[in-house]
Amino acid sequence: MSNISLSILSTVNAPYGTSLSAEQLALKISDLASVDGFDAAAFAFYSEVDCDLQNQFLYEMNIDHLVASKVAQGFSNLAGYPLALAA
Repeated sequence: MSNISLSILSTVNAPYGTSLSAEQLALKISDLASVDGFDAAAFAFYSEVDCDLQNQFLYEMNIDHLVASKVAQGFSNLAGYPLALAA
């Protein structure tokens, strides 16, 4: 596992007592169902992880930036404040 994934997973997993893998997180952050389900791990990725690390993780996990942006926009709308990747 890369240092990028380790850093992100520690940010996403620790506060919620979860143990998601990089692959599991990648599925959550690229699925609009995460917005509808108010997925805490996906929201934490978009709201608590540094934007540069987010972009590196998207590249590393081969996630389409446009798809991730749509998911981020959904979370941004729910939260009521802008998220970096929602732009």
